[in-house]
Amino acid sequence: MTQVTDDRRDPTWAATAGPLRTALELAAQGVPPLPLRAGKVPFGNCPRCAHGACGGRPNMKNPGPCQCPAPCHAWAAATLDPRVLTSPAWAPAWRDAVAVGYHPGGAGVTVVDLDSPAAVAWARTALPATRTVPTTRGQHWMYRGVMRSSNAVRPGVDIKSAMSYARWLGPGSGAMVELPSAVRALAEREDTTPARAGGVFQPRRAAWDRSVAAGCCHTERFVRTGLERGLARVRARTESGAGSQAFGVARFLAVQHLDCPGPCGLDAIGEEIVAAAVMVGVPEAYARRAVTNGLNTGQGAAA
Repeated sequence: MTQVTDDRRDPTWAATAGPLRTALELAAQGVPPLPLRAGKVPFGNCPRCAHGACGGRPNMKNPGPCQCPAPCHAWAAATLDPRVLTSPAWAPAWRDAVAVGYHPGGAGVTVVDLDSPAAVAWARTALPATRTVPTTRGQHWMYRGVMRSSNAVRPGVDIKSAMSYARWLGPGSGAMVELPSAVRALAEREDTTPARAGGVFQPRRAAWDRSVAAGCCHTERFVRTGLERGLARVRARTESGAGSQAFGVARFLAVQHLDCPGPCGLDAIGEEIVAAAVMVGVPEAYARRAVTNGLNTGQGAAA
């Protein structure tokens, strides 16, 4: 990743410059950007790409044929091409964008997202010093190198690299060092889901109905269909990745309710996701942490 600098020496420039202008500056320096909407999350897919109908982009985990000109599929839409960034298909997203995200893996870096003072204190004792970027609640530690992304690897710690996005908060300070084995080990240890020993775990069903979701704009069929699809993804991770998948499902489902006045019963939905993850061997504490982080991120509580 080419070091991104700003000659105006204004630490707030990334927040005050127009999102498209910031994106073009990043792309020119090898950092693939994407627009973020309210809640600091990517824009939703267009109708043609909704619910995986398009098959996904060629660079996703399960490569598909999608060539949609719009900024669909979150991190997978990030690009260095200024023609795409300034295209009519992207214009509505830039008009509504509140921030700029980027694909760390596409820039050749890994971001350790430290979401609390306690997480920052832990990193200072456990990880090599590197370039740091202040966030709302903690810091981003940036390392040179790409690895698998993994969420909730420790309390308040996410790893954002391949197939993930991070919010652009400025170039940071300090020299960036090579990705250490200590960071890789975090993902390997926390993302493994061994077979559950002992008896069969009986999941608690989420009591999702209008009594807990009086402010939800969606039908029960919509909510249950999306949840069942997400649970199937978690249950399919019988060897590894169930914790990260639980985070992703929780985040995705939470995003669907951003426009609802609430309450939407997300806590009840979260219980079902936790149960699915525990069924395939994820420690319950880790599963709850991942799901809570996912729901909070989807609702715009991320740093």
